[in-house]
Amino acid sequence: MSPFRRRIVGRGIPLPGNDIDTDRIIPARFLKSVTFEGLEQHVFADDRLQAPDHPFNEDRYQGASILVVGQNFGCGSSREHAPEALRRWGIRGIVGESFAEIFLGNCTALGIPCMSMDVEDSDWLMEAVTENPEKQIVLDVEKEEVIFDERAMPATIAHREQLLTGTWNATRVLLEAGDAIERVARGLPYLSEY
Repeated sequence: MSPFRRRIVGRGIPLPGNDIDTDRIIPARFLKSVTFEGLEQHVFADDRLQAPDHPFNEDRYQGASILVVGQNFGCGSSREHAPEALRRWGIRGIVGESFAEIFLGNCTALGIPCMSMDVEDSDWLMEAVTENPEKQIVLDVEKEEVIFDERAMPATIAHREQLLTGTWNATRVLLEAGDAIERVARGLPYLSEY
């Protein structure tokens, strides 16, 4: 199992507002396909149509890989399409005040760390990234801190150990444990005696 990158470095894209739900991240009408291919084209589709100055429309944020959000990001429907669409758009890490639990779990399953900061630091980072979109953000998963413009801010991260060790990928963990699974299965009477 290869370890996760301990630090993610990239430009940020600020997305102000609290309680941004998964229906806004990827509207339901785009969930009809049987794969996740092409979802990135529809990230915040309705918001972007209603607000031409939406951050995901702005040239200065194109290529950004760290999403800066507010409180309770990813609430609403428990669709895994939301973090998958963000990942396909290019998001490699998310930082903000707080995250909806199911969204956070779906991000972890894709290897996208969600780092939570206190209100003061989160507000500062949102404003600083808006004013300086060309500067890099560092998400230090190992040290649990976010660094921007030489300011280091503490951040907590759920599932930190999974992300550091690479065990966030449940399918990969199962495949690597194949021999142990077979051994246990042979010892179970309801599997071996029939």
